[in-house]
Amino acid sequence: MNNPEEQLKEMQRKLQNMFGGKRGGKAPKGMFGLGAAIVTLGALGVGLNASLFNVDGGHRAIKYSRISGIKPEIYSEGTHLRIPWIEMPIIYDVRAKPTSIQSLTGTKDLQMVNIVCRVLSRPNQAELPHIFRTLGTNYDERVLPSIINEVLKGVVAQFKASQLITQRDKVSRLIREYLTERALYFNLVLDDVSLTHITFSPEFASAVEAKQIAQQDAQRAAFIVERAKMEKQSTIVRAKGEAASAELIGEAIQSQPGFLELRRIETARDIAQILQKSGNRLVLDANSLLLNVTESSSVENPKR
Repeated sequence: MNNPEEQLKEMQRKLQNMFGGKRGGKAPKGMFGLGAAIVTLGALGVGLNASLFNVDGGHRAIKYSRISGIKPEIYSEGTHLRIPWIEMPIIYDVRAKPTSIQSLTGTKDLQMVNIVCRVLSRPNQAELPHIFRTLGTNYDERVLPSIINEVLKGVVAQFKASQLITQRDKVSRLIREYLTERALYFNLVLDDVSLTHITFSPEFASAVEAKQIAQQDAQRAAFIVERAKMEKQSTIVRAKGEAASAELIGEAIQSQPGFLELRRIETARDIAQILQKSGNRLVLDANSLLLNVTESSSVENPKR
């Protein structure tokens, strides 16, 4: 048994007894049955796997048949059957998908404006077979850039550059209406359309800034002119008042000779009050300070 040749022969005999049997080298029936069962189960597993397809949440599926082409049935979420190697499922994502398109367009007053439009789009589920026939699976890349650029250029050309800011709600509403109508022609549903950015050319921005500065300067100049007019009017009114006052005083002197005496008495009283409040002790002539109220006035005695 220690001879290597004898060990090799013994191993060959064991292998022959295991697979070839003792009679003519034929395999046992049980071995053939087990192999056939394994092959059958494998074929069934492969066939069953090929006969099923899954549709995830937020998706829809249609079938393409090698015999009849696109079928009209639409399959919702879940697991569905198909004929292996004859039918092929086509999965569509029917959730709203954002798309941003940038467009450089001109306004009514020939100003260039850079606008970014953002849309939320999804396919019409009932028209998925038609969408696949006409647009394929990348329908948004084929349709949205062209119709968004066309609608933006058509709507913006109706407004001046300044109106895009002052009437932005109206511009957005028109763009939304036109885009929704155009997208429905391609069986696309737009859930939202918004203008996220509006950028004007540097020349227009500089012109707007210069216009604002000019308006501020004009308002400041108008204020200065108005103030000068008010000051002039005030001076005229004050001069008229002084002239009227002088005229009234002259008339009072002519008609009432005692008017000057009354003024002299009032002036003497004012001087007396000022000297009374002063802390200094003064000895002055009453006549020079108009304090001699007992002396007869020049009105009564003109010779004095």
